[in-house]
Amino acid sequence: MVTVPRTDLVAVLGKTGLFSGLSPAELQMLASRTVRKLFSAGELLFSEGEPCSGLHVIAQGKVRIFKTSMGGREQVLAQNGAGDTVAELPVFDGGPYPASATAIEDAEIAFISRRDFNAFCLEHPEVALKVLSVVGSRLRRLVGIIEELSFTTIRQRLISVLVKLAQTEGKKTDRGIEFLLPATHQELANQLGTVRELISRNLMRLQAEGLLDVDARQIVVKDLKELSAQLELAP
Repeated sequence: MVTVPRTDLVAVLGKTGLFSGLSPAELQMLASRTVRKLFSAGELLFSEGEPCSGLHVIAQGKVRIFKTSMGGREQVLAQNGAGDTVAELPVFDGGPYPASATAIEDAEIAFISRRDFNAFCLEHPEVALKVLSVVGSRLRRLVGIIEELSFTTIRQRLISVLVKLAQTEGKKTDRGIEFLLPATHQELANQLGTVRELISRNLMRLQAEGLLDVDARQIVVKDLKELSAQLELAP
């Protein structure tokens, strides 16, 4: 990890939801308490259980938030990009980081220490209210993850991802709707709360059923309506 000089931090903070309502003078004041850090792809910003040192604002790049089981399995909680903030809750409650964060790609982070951020919130309570809104949104997302893991099968979760990718990234061809998986089977497993072997096995089953053509990360959905209908079937 390399710390670089403060450059254009006012612009970075101004594009962040938490600070979008601040005046230029207030943004400048906050920027004076902010340090920019660089993280290489795969490098940890922080680990679960570490004391919270401060708020991370993503200036560039993407960051994965995840928890790790005793056996080493990962469950991805979120993937955040430029303009998002990371670790709002422990900044306020003083507890350790509840999850780990790693850079998916080379990332620039605007870092504000816990003490400086809390002091700023006392001076600007509207920022604290925005933090509550962000934390509430994150809580709703986590409840959704728990519901999905509890009440759906791996097959259904995988099909849901494939349907969304077909709708948002797919290209219609003579063979069907083609798209490239944005992640490896292992990364998909981490997102869906399972292991790589089950992702591969379920892709092969969907292919055997005539719903897909699979070639590594290249996917062809032959009949999107029929694939979507699989989500309605009982587990």
